[in-house]
Amino acid sequence: MPYPLGRRIAVESAGEWPAAARDAAVLLGAAGIRLSAAGRRSDREQLHRLERAWSRRVVERLRIDLRIEGLAHVDPARGYIVAPLHESFADVPTLFHLPLDLRFVARDELVEWRLLGACLRNTGQITVDPERPRAALRAILRGARTALDEGESIVMFPQGTILGIETAFREGVDWLAGRLGVPILPVVLAGGHRVWEWPFSPMLRYRMPVYLEVLAPVAAGELTAAAGRMRERALDNGHAPARHFEPDRDGYWDGYDYEIDPGFDHLAARVARHRARS
Repeated sequence: MPYPLGRRIAVESAGEWPAAARDAAVLLGAAGIRLSAAGRRSDREQLHRLERAWSRRVVERLRIDLRIEGLAHVDPARGYIVAPLHESFADVPTLFHLPLDLRFVARDELVEWRLLGACLRNTGQITVDPERPRAALRAILRGARTALDEGESIVMFPQGTILGIETAFREGVDWLAGRLGVPILPVVLAGGHRVWEWPFSPMLRYRMPVYLEVLAPVAAGELTAAAGRMRERALDNGHAPARHFEPDRDGYWDGYDYEIDPGFDHLAARVARHRARS
């Protein structure tokens, strides 16, 4: 049975509860306040130092077995559209291990979270409503230009969801890279869904393996071709499992804008049949 620390976090055993409560207070409460304060001061250099320090503490306190490969593909002196696979909120501290200053594109519904919402607003992250794609792309373009002018790279999750490996890539990353004239940095992520399962479950786990691999940069219009290689590495990395979308377990998430990649034809057909009945 889960042992809750609140509505969004629980642990698997009573023995983990005290440590998890302390870790949540430090990693979400105190750290969020410091990040927000740096953002309000518009001290981007200090903000990025704090972000990297926070990401290291997340890995240390949760004892995540993090494996990172492919950093030779990253040029810290230039800006990218960073395009990671996405399966968990734990992807964010993992991505802060890249040698880049990052600004994220996030769903605007996260602003409703008390501590997280304040941190997103104060640190200038780009919040959008994906179900209004034209308005979202305009907001992303404005925010991305500001980020690049300040020496940052933009993290934009091409799947737009954490449902699983089978969700299709949207065209927004290629469009943004083309408008801005910057390369796309594909990033493989796997295993974070076992660290913290929210929103499918509040379960937080310690000692989980997580995998991050940076692939060679691609130009605008080439991300779709790279998607197959990204999925292949996520599924076959030999260190951490990728998340699979199972509607019987996860639900169909009606009202959310997502598609299943045609390569997963059986799942795509199931989702299509469900939508036809709805």
